[in-house]
Amino acid sequence: MPKIGVYICHCGENIAGAINIEEVRAYAAGLPDVKVVRDYLFMCSDPGQELIKQDLKEDLVDRVVVAACTPRTHEPVFRKTLEDGGLNKYLVEMANIRDQDSWVHWNDKDGATRKAEKLIGSAVAKAFLLEPLRERFVEVTRASLVIGAGVTGMFAALDLAEMGYKVYLVDRNPSVGGNMAKLDRTFPTNDCSACILTPVMVQVGNHPNIELLTFSEIESVDGSIGNFKVKVRRKQTYVDWNRCTGCGDCVKACPHEVADEFNQGMYNRKAVYIEFPQAVPRKAVVDAAHCLNCAGRDFGTQPRLHSKTGEPVAAPCEKTCKTGACDRSVAYNPRGEVVELNVGTIITAAGFKAMDKHPFKEYSPESPNVITSLELERLLAATGPTQGELKRLSDGKTPDTVAFISCVGSRDKHHHTYCSKVCCMYMLKEARLVKRKCPDTNVFIFFIDVRTGGKDFEEYYNYCRDLGVRVIRGRVGAVDELSGDRLRVRAYDVDIAGPVELESDLVVLATAMEPPTGLKELARKLGVTCGAEGFLKEAHTKLYPVETSVRGIYIAGCVQGPKDIPESVSQARAASSAAAIPLTLGRVAVDPLTSEIDQEKCSGCGICVPLCPYSAIKIISLGEILRARIDEALCAGCGVCAAACPSRAVKLHGFTAEQIEAQIEALTIAAGDASGA
Repeated sequence: MPKIGVYICHCGENIAGAINIEEVRAYAAGLPDVKVVRDYLFMCSDPGQELIKQDLKEDLVDRVVVAACTPRTHEPVFRKTLEDGGLNKYLVEMANIRDQDSWVHWNDKDGATRKAEKLIGSAVAKAFLLEPLRERFVEVTRASLVIGAGVTGMFAALDLAEMGYKVYLVDRNPSVGGNMAKLDRTFPTNDCSACILTPVMVQVGNHPNIELLTFSEIESVDGSIGNFKVKVRRKQTYVDWNRCTGCGDCVKACPHEVADEFNQGMYNRKAVYIEFPQAVPRKAVVDAAHCLNCAGRDFGTQPRLHSKTGEPVAAPCEKTCKTGACDRSVAYNPRGEVVELNVGTIITAAGFKAMDKHPFKEYSPESPNVITSLELERLLAATGPTQGELKRLSDGKTPDTVAFISCVGSRDKHHHTYCSKVCCMYMLKEARLVKRKCPDTNVFIFFIDVRTGGKDFEEYYNYCRDLGVRVIRGRVGAVDELSGDRLRVRAYDVDIAGPVELESDLVVLATAMEPPTGLKELARKLGVTCGAEGFLKEAHTKLYPVETSVRGIYIAGCVQGPKDIPESVSQARAASSAAAIPLTLGRVAVDPLTSEIDQEKCSGCGICVPLCPYSAIKIISLGEILRARIDEALCAGCGVCAAACPSRAVKLHGFTAEQIEAQIEALTIAAGDASGA
């Protein structure tokens, strides 16, 4: 019969402050097959672990229950303890009496104590049925995929490439650079954004270990740590990039213009375009949705002959192209092509999206003089639609007064309740840039409150005040359009406890940072989860900030939540270090908590096949009968198949039906009745 030891942690006062340890200890001692019960201040400490090891060496116990905090962070610790004590490390079960008990029932000590007894009783019931499991190892493909080629993705890719690993860097846009490429300057040093970003873009484009897959989207992700199989769809460019030199002749020749996404729609680009002047790779793309098919040249057709000269009539773009890259006689597949990659680890750095202004009807978003902060960045940038001159879009005049409004869409129960974290600082930066370009322009900033947590940030804020930037503390209620392209800002000033009105020539909305378009779909393909705010969720906020719930998949930058450039780069380097560990080891241990099919019980119904999120189950033919089979290498042990199987033919090792039922039975007996009678 198993000899079970129960080890109760005080966790300082985290557990002992809300649970009567002596009563719980007495209860555990009365449970069937429990031979040893001990408690300690911090069971995860060396002395605490030594208690367990000593009992194992003296053969007092051969199953261990640890009543402490979350197994998510501490189960590996106690598995190692068992391993060091000479016992199979999967013969430990944890009862989470901190997160699930003492913390949530802090003011009900008696109730928390009774609940702790039930949780421990449940863990003991399962421990009785635990079986030794054998760890397995998988070889790791020494390559990594980085999704998103903004500043975060580029630094993650460069770090891995410098370590000698092959890196595939995927981005949905034609060029690397992301949102940072659109900025004029960066706080708190006011560096020229292009000056510090462009060398990194060039380095990424030229690194022999980095393969750029721009203008591409993730199609599917299968497999697990060490052996991810990723399909990437390269969108159709309608230009042969092997021949394109990025000279831009085709762009100049194209007669049709559409709104330029890079300049936030404030300027036009051609239907054949290069994303921006410093693009890497600098290649042209045909926007097929807006291409006029000049000269009657649809893609994949031969040119018609001129009625008089008999010469082929080419479209302007192909006529001017000296290398033949713009050849409309090629029958391009509109869906592009699918590239299959094998990688050991994945880093997701898909960035963010700046919230649109149009949901905020109270701020007159239809006025061309009400713009977002990102639009102002493009107006201030030398590569922007006004070549860096601050001009109003309505009349091209320099504004005499500019008003900034903070927290537009952030900290707002109608849109996003979270703080976008960087808005205060980038508004101060933009206010400072406006004062530098136009010293006579009056600048007002309407804040709910100013948040300048960061190195040198408070000094930056004070300097802006010294420049004459006026700060008004209060929420703006409305922006009205007046005659003469003027605007009126109506707000409540908290400091004077009264309403204020301000006439302004230009209003800038600091809109929220949102999850990028399609992030939920990408998360589904990766098998990772999104938080309530829509950004990707890390495994643990403090201890595992770049890991996800899927081993081998890491996150970095704003795809996890709003953050500034230094923080994004720091996280990129943390993610690349974490992703490099399996690549360096060459093989990784995989938990044996996988599913197994009992062929005698399986009816071959196939219900489990489409439910498996890892495509690990297939139906095979055994003579005239059909049966399900699980690929152990692909199974992640999620248990969906075991829960769905109507024949109970699926056994999930570590969480068998018998173990779960024993836990439920233990939980449903009356507290204090250790015998279960």
